[in-house]
Amino acid sequence: MSQFVQSRLGYVLPDTRGGADALLSALAARLQSEGRVVAGLVQCRAPEGSDHPCDMDLAVLPSGPRIAIAQKLGSGSRGCRLDPASLEAASTEVCQALRSGADALIINKFGAQECQGRGLCDAMVLAISLGIPVLTAVNRLNHDGFLQFAGGLATRLDLREDVLHDWLRAPVPA
Repeated sequence: MSQFVQSRLGYVLPDTRGGADALLSALAARLQSEGRVVAGLVQCRAPEGSDHPCDMDLAVLPSGPRIAIAQKLGSGSRGCRLDPASLEAASTEVCQALRSGADALIINKFGAQECQGRGLCDAMVLAISLGIPVLTAVNRLNHDGFLQFAGGLATRLDLREDVLHDWLRAPVPA
């Protein structure tokens, strides 16, 4: 049995901040162009050129809203600007998309909220319980938390579109 069907929770470990964003967005678009239904979140507005380096908008797949996930805390603020309520709203949208039927779940990032069991954890668990393959990016700071969440079931994949595409299109084991 190939590695593609041993685990349905795949992840990439990019070397740079946001290093998988464009690739995951392109992969989702490619799968959708092939007639596949992709649920999840991809970055649709990068921090470059915004007021703060953490400003970001996410697009809910397959055709949901765009959600800004950073709070406006003012120019003197320090620390995390993530708006947990916006991330939870995005998670609710993703879960609805999964329940409507999906061939894959792509999550732009497994981050600090997910390491604490929040954020998109419910969506990932739901997808796995429905037999839907899950793909996410994990940064090195959250790698240990992700591995703990995955409980030995995750497959690390090369950060290449062809590898990720083939992994997501592989048959789900019965």
